[in-house]
Amino acid sequence: MLAPIALFVYNRLWHTKQTVEALQKNKFARESDIFIFSDASKIPTTASSVQEVRDYIKGITGFKSITIHERLENLGLANSIIDGVTRVCDEYGKVIVLEDDLVTSPYFLQYMNNALDLYEGEDTVISIHGYNYPVEGDLPDTFFLRGADCWGWATWRCGWALFNNDGQFLLDELRRRKLTRLFDFNGAYPYTEMLVEQIKGTNDSWAIRWYASAFLANKLTLYPGRSLVHNIGNDNSGTHCGSSRSLDAELSRTPINLNFIEVEPSSEARQKFEVFFRKRKMGAFRRLLGKISGFLKET
Repeated sequence: MLAPIALFVYNRLWHTKQTVEALQKNKFARESDIFIFSDASKIPTTASSVQEVRDYIKGITGFKSITIHERLENLGLANSIIDGVTRVCDEYGKVIVLEDDLVTSPYFLQYMNNALDLYEGEDTVISIHGYNYPVEGDLPDTFFLRGADCWGWATWRCGWALFNNDGQFLLDELRRRKLTRLFDFNGAYPYTEMLVEQIKGTNDSWAIRWYASAFLANKLTLYPGRSLVHNIGNDNSGTHCGSSRSLDAELSRTPINLNFIEVEPSSEARQKFEVFFRKRKMGAFRRLLGKISGFLKET
């Protein structure tokens, strides 16, 4: 069975259209069930744009089935994703997760489903990821890194069961085990600080808790060597996005060569990620990555 898709939308009609239209061009789209979670407006001024998105998604075609969940109240991105992923995983055992500003390669669903099948029996693998940073140099066709990620990803019920909503517990464990530097890619990026900010209420990120949950459990995520996801939300259009092109990754024009590889973290890929983070370790980039990963609290 193909994994169902969970798509989370809010009030950006143009972005939602780009995301859906790209997904419709995927090879497995017509055989896939899609569940669309539409969050309610938080403030009166966004009510009309939320309704525009809801009117649009009611007319979507091109999938095996389409189920729409219109939230009656605003949950916010974190709570909406946590609730939606949990519901789909509980019923179907696995899920592919997208937000409303992620444009996918035509080979995205093929890669995600095949990888879910390929590594389903591997207890060490917690998730599959579709995005890859625009690092310098080539990477293997696929590789593993410790932790989990948030731009076009998939998991199984057993993987998502490890998600811990308690940021304070996660931070205490990272410190107790003396893992904060490793968690921060050897100091290249302040993920620990983001977790601290989540605890303080400065941000409301599910993504930092997902990464920390997987990292502490010593679980791995599979990445493609070429990106199958492009984020179009870095245009100041959304609650959690800034304006920059530094994270833009060219979509792969060919399928990912997916074969079973040894389930261990790639030192080569990790080093390239560290170099990428360090070269962009500036205030604007830090703020941007935090916002588009859902790190900054909605206002």
